[in-house]
Amino acid sequence: MRHIISILLQNEAGALARVAALFSSRGYNIESLSVAPTEHVELSRITLVTTGSDEVIEQINKQLEKLVDVVKIADMTLDAHIERELLLMKIKVAPDQEQAIGELINSSGARVLDDSPDTYTLELTGANERMDEFVKKVSSCSKILAVVRSGAMAIARGEQVLKAG
Repeated sequence: MRHIISILLQNEAGALARVAALFSSRGYNIESLSVAPTEHVELSRITLVTTGSDEVIEQINKQLEKLVDVVKIADMTLDAHIERELLLMKIKVAPDQEQAIGELINSSGARVLDDSPDTYTLELTGANERMDEFVKKVSSCSKILAVVRSGAMAIARGEQVLKAG
């Protein structure tokens, strides 16, 4: 099963490397990884996506809690949450497909960031499945030159907040 794990950790040199080393030393795969500062300058938030049985994820969380830099952990997939990913895509569109790609962009809610004479650069945000579906649809009516994805980010619904202390 796919899990989104959110980790608050000390914003110090080597903290991210220690988290990544924990995964690699135990043979666990990180499917996506997003790291950014939080509202507290001394803390960063790592959002990572991994897969495994409930037992494997529980073991990962226990190992993460032992790391000195880790302040708090939450498996976002256990509770109601909002998940988003950012997709940037550069495509080349044949003249006879411009109307089709325009309709796809409008219907999907994507934005055109650059419409150079030979290429389009598109932006879309949404859940992982939405990004996959958009890439598939775009590939049917254009040539994909580059795809850049942020990986999943997640936040709990309602008043629940992952915070230190």
